[in-house]
Amino acid sequence: MSVRRDEATSAFERVRARAASFGSVRPTRVLALLAGVGLLGAVLSVLYGIVQVDGDPRALFLLAGASVLAATAFARTVRVVVAVGVATVLLSVGMVLYVLSLPHDPQVVAMLESNLKLLAGQSILEIKRSEVWALSVAPTPLFVTWYLSVRGWYSTAALVGGGTLGYFVLTGDATLVQTLLGVVSVAALIGFGDLDRGGASLSAAEPVAVVLAVMVVTPLLISVTPAGSASPLALGGGGGTTVEASIVETDSEVELVGSISLSPEVRYTVTASESQYWRTSSFDRYTGEGWVRTGESVPLDERPLSSPPGETRRLEQTFEAEAPIQTMPAAWRPVDVSGGAADTAQVTSLGGLEPAEQLEPGDSYRVTSAVPDVTAESLAAAGSDDPEAIREQFTQLPESAPERVAGLTANITADASNRYETVRTIEQYLETNKEYSLDVDRPEGNVADAFLFEMEAGYCTYYATTMVTMLRTQGIPARLTVGYVPGEQVDDNRYVVRGFDSHAWVEVYFPGQGWVPFDPTPAAPREQAERSRLDEARAQNETNVDTNETAIQPNPGETPLPEGDPAASAESTATPAQPANISGVAGGDVGAIQGRPGEFEDQEGGSSPLPSRERLALGAVVLAGAVAGLRRSGLADRAYRSVWLRHVRRSDPLTDIEAAFDRLLYLLERRHRPRREGETVRQYLADIGADPRARRLAELRERAYYGGVATREMADEAVSLLEELREA
Repeated sequence: MSVRRDEATSAFERVRARAASFGSVRPTRVLALLAGVGLLGAVLSVLYGIVQVDGDPRALFLLAGASVLAATAFARTVRVVVAVGVATVLLSVGMVLYVLSLPHDPQVVAMLESNLKLLAGQSILEIKRSEVWALSVAPTPLFVTWYLSVRGWYSTAALVGGGTLGYFVLTGDATLVQTLLGVVSVAALIGFGDLDRGGASLSAAEPVAVVLAVMVVTPLLISVTPAGSASPLALGGGGGTTVEASIVETDSEVELVGSISLSPEVRYTVTASESQYWRTSSFDRYTGEGWVRTGESVPLDERPLSSPPGETRRLEQTFEAEAPIQTMPAAWRPVDVSGGAADTAQVTSLGGLEPAEQLEPGDSYRVTSAVPDVTAESLAAAGSDDPEAIREQFTQLPESAPERVAGLTANITADASNRYETVRTIEQYLETNKEYSLDVDRPEGNVADAFLFEMEAGYCTYYATTMVTMLRTQGIPARLTVGYVPGEQVDDNRYVVRGFDSHAWVEVYFPGQGWVPFDPTPAAPREQAERSRLDEARAQNETNVDTNETAIQPNPGETPLPEGDPAASAESTATPAQPANISGVAGGDVGAIQGRPGEFEDQEGGSSPLPSRERLALGAVVLAGAVAGLRRSGLADRAYRSVWLRHVRRSDPLTDIEAAFDRLLYLLERRHRPRREGETVRQYLADIGADPRARRLAELRERAYYGGVATREMADEAVSLLEELREA
């Protein structure tokens, strides 16, 4: 009975001791750890945004939880060197798993090389298997940041976590909110961490709190601007955005925006025996808020052009640039490029063309295309036996996509008996049930879901995005495609293409036939908007809206434009790019797509544009925080000391012995404790239980320093003893 009472008393004492220990935790440490949690949250939210596009976020949360738990346990039992080793192993294993997940084809090398371009502004979402990349990388920064935070190495933890977030800022995958959360958390972690390490009370934290409040409030005040103007920190587009913001710059990322405007300026003169959709780019990965094209663009000789499956017809085209522009339109599917500007032609991962350098007015190139020659009957008979790679890549939807989109699509296509009927049913549903408008508010969340259930009107990117999403919910491979519609026909085989001829449509995969275009955007209101904008531009004598070949009517409101002008008759003929009874040639849609800023800026490098000014600004903020963290963490000093400890620059014996002794004290300070003020060397060595070799080195230093005896043999022995102690 007495034993049980003693055990109960002992257990009670342990609980009370733990409670007392908890109560003794300094408030500044609690605040520092909360800042660490905020930094982890910022990094984790970016990783979640990547994973949810094409993977299961539950795996990310499982890895994150395991990393934080392991870091907490390691912080109490494992030295920093061992923890860093574990983190290095985690990252190495993750990268091996990522490489193994890549398709075993010639693109593997290109994909590995593309990772080096992330810091130049390439989004992580643009690389293949980005969700695997995120899951592979996630454990390391989360583990290290939290481990260092719990250990009390706050500045170093801020450096690791802030550096990771800064990397995501430069790739463009971190949003403004995530970046600000991370920056504030870094500042709080360093500030409260310094107070905690110095043993300061909570009252000393008031200046830190004021600084943090200013950091949070200032961006909010900057964002409050007059109606209709854009915030300096806004990363999206505004009402002045046109489709040209995307089309005149070769880009692999599309952000869906709100209200847009028209551009009547001439872009190309095209010579071709028939009108076509002049395609510039396709996008395969849907994020819910925009589109990304995965994979790299490579020179023409590294990725030969090939014909699509099925029946095709040859079409020769010549494009002459009428303005500085950075696209290479062509009818699908280009199989040969020649002429002056062809020397810089690159091929995208989805078979499109783009120039490595900006085209200037007068630059031209020739394209031969193998145009799919399909009919409604051949498409209806195509079946649904898609190649696995096509099905995997082009039926992707973000994990956050609402299920009601799939439910509605299944209902409206219930009577379709084949893929072609399903596609046509969805196309006609959107044309019939949604109105066309350039003046829309960009919805929050999934754009396709909002357009179907919450919006009454939109323009081409909303229609095309929604149709692709609906098709993918039914397991039908589809992708978003952008470019120009034919433009104004000025001769039997000549077309003038303007900015408002830019457009977005849908391409659907049919086994044995390849990619076939469909256009769900209604044409009539689009024609009227384009006609009005061209009339306005001519009336105001705007520049570059006509060429010598285009007809300028004295009263365009009364006299019809020449037959073939999209503003006059956008859907008067069947789509040459499509079989009969499939959508007609819609004249160009107005600015539907938002690309990176700098409409006519010359960008060297073509497929790897520089980060935007917003990204650079945010990156500079994060970099400044990282530099501050580096200085406060003492990592630079420790790195220098590590080299200093391993190298004794030999000189005269007395100097060598003194150098070895200085390094001995630094080594003992790291392994035990610093030498106290007034404490003799002998007392210090005895108190810490120093190794006999340390005592011998101290003895050699004492003889040399106080006895005036310093020989080369003594110096050699001192340096040798230091090396043995260092490796022990």
